[in-house]
Amino acid sequence: MNQRWRLLALWLLPIGVALFLGWQLLGSGPNKLTASGPTVAPRNAAVARMSYGRFLDYVEAGRVTAVDIFDGGRTAVIEAVDPDLDNRVQKLRVDLPGLAPELINKLKDQGISFDIHPPRTTPPAIGLLGNLLFPLLLIGSLVLLARRSNGMPGGPGQAMQFGKTKARFAMEAETGVKFDDVAGVEEAKQDLQEVVTFLKTPERFTSVGARIPKGVLLVGPPGTGKTLLAKAIAGEAGVPFFSLSGSEFVEMFVGVGASRVRDLFKRAKENTPCLIFIDEIDAVGRQRGAGIGGGNDEREQTLNQLLTEMDGFEGNSGIIIIAATNRADVLDSALMRPGRFDRQVQVDPPDIKGRLSILEVHSRNKKLADGVSLEAIARRTPGFTGADLANLLNEAAILTARRRKEAISLAEIDDAVDRVIAGMEGKPLTDGRSKRLIAYHEVGHAIVGTLIKDHDPVQKVTLIPRGQAQGLTWFSPDEEQMLVSRAQLRARIMGALGGRAAEDVVFGHSEVTTGAGGDIQQVASIARQMVTRFGMSDIGQFSLEAGNQEVFLGRDLMTRNDGSDALASRIDDAVRQIVQTCYVDTVKLVAANRVCIDRLVELLIEKETLNGEEFRSVVAEFTQVPEKERYSPILNAVVSDRETVTQTA
Repeated sequence: MNQRWRLLALWLLPIGVALFLGWQLLGSGPNKLTASGPTVAPRNAAVARMSYGRFLDYVEAGRVTAVDIFDGGRTAVIEAVDPDLDNRVQKLRVDLPGLAPELINKLKDQGISFDIHPPRTTPPAIGLLGNLLFPLLLIGSLVLLARRSNGMPGGPGQAMQFGKTKARFAMEAETGVKFDDVAGVEEAKQDLQEVVTFLKTPERFTSVGARIPKGVLLVGPPGTGKTLLAKAIAGEAGVPFFSLSGSEFVEMFVGVGASRVRDLFKRAKENTPCLIFIDEIDAVGRQRGAGIGGGNDEREQTLNQLLTEMDGFEGNSGIIIIAATNRADVLDSALMRPGRFDRQVQVDPPDIKGRLSILEVHSRNKKLADGVSLEAIARRTPGFTGADLANLLNEAAILTARRRKEAISLAEIDDAVDRVIAGMEGKPLTDGRSKRLIAYHEVGHAIVGTLIKDHDPVQKVTLIPRGQAQGLTWFSPDEEQMLVSRAQLRARIMGALGGRAAEDVVFGHSEVTTGAGGDIQQVASIARQMVTRFGMSDIGQFSLEAGNQEVFLGRDLMTRNDGSDALASRIDDAVRQIVQTCYVDTVKLVAANRVCIDRLVELLIEKETLNGEEFRSVVAEFTQVPEKERYSPILNAVVSDRETVTQTA
């Protein structure tokens, strides 16, 4: 703040000087009177104004006693006797047409005392200074701005620094992160530990003919710990370390990116052996020739320079490049080949053991209650990345402090998991009809997931709104699922349709709501993948759609259709048949357990939340085998209608 005030003062000082000098120059002009005349400027001295014609009449009548002429004969201040004011003398201002000889002769003939005040001329030195004042102020301001900008990043004083690299450099990077602080990615950590060993004891590998890797590419979803691994390498290696982002290479000026690449590797060669970490390398390493309008753009020139520096004619011995990306599919093939990136390390979300080790790392500075089991938390959080788990424990700690507790308990952990997955808790439901309808919907999901063998077990059913959902049902798998069977996919479809089936059975076909919109989208996605990707239909054992549905401009701009219109119609029919068959079975299952559902709804409305054990204990008391003969006439019509639709499809 003080620096801003000083800068403002430096700007205001020359402006104030200019205004002062201008005021002095203007003030010394014709407005000021000489010492022989009045001491007040005529514009301020004249109380009233008189026309020139009336002035002449006053002169002829002998009422004017004195005249002072200013501005080269353009203005006069007269003293006249006004008969309307008891012949009192007053001063009046008159605008003259000029210093005419006739007026002077007339004043002499009438014996009127007059005085002519010549304009005060400005000295030549002051006039010259006034003419040079503005150019001097402009030049001085530019010099001052340039000097102050030399010490500011990105200022005009650094206009010639565009081609220099923006990489952060450290002779011995003190990131505060070691390999012991990284957990859950043991395979990736082992590969990177070898890179550190290469740098510390290269003779151990060169003695058997091994060469140091030139590059390591870390690939994985966001939040899995790619940047954290790079920090650990920097903290362990003890060699010069350069770190920057891929977007820092490219600017709006042509040639800047390539120049920065050259400058980066020039500095790296001066500090070998060293490490270069490029985060989000896909910002500069995308496939060449994929743009519209040709490939001779700034980004591709930067990539060409990067390819040459990594493995060109000269070579770069002793420089190891570590890059990270979560879009390896869009990287240029020349960048991915051995010799540039010799190793591609996959950093995937951790399994249950990895999640447990990550929780142990992040709970070191957390005060946990005695009943908190990190293994239970790890089992409840499948699919969580390292960043998700760190955020989970931080949210639990915030809730603990908000509730003024001494240690993090299971209640805070559960609430933090719900908050991370579904969002913040909303206001409780008050409308009785809406609350009952949502309760039947959620119980429909839960009971179908409980009664189907291949479905994941229910973990919690709640009517407490979170995020955009008015009610939620959580399922947690017993073990990590690397491969999913057809029966499991079909069970997931039926579980997602359980809410709509419960609404259909309990309230009738005309009373179903929009609450199943997200469930139906999920069902359609699973069923279409079963047909077009996994070969789990009557169409055949082949894939019709690529696994990666993300569009890359240029490469996927003109998408080729591998199937005919007739095949597309068959795909639609197969997807529809899978969904309708699963829905009919779901309706049967819900209708056969209507008594159990009613009991669960009453308990859920009363408690608002049921955990998995409570839910399964109630289901065990009321479970019945679905039998079509026990349906009511209305339900028989519903099921028959669904079966007719399925047979038609």
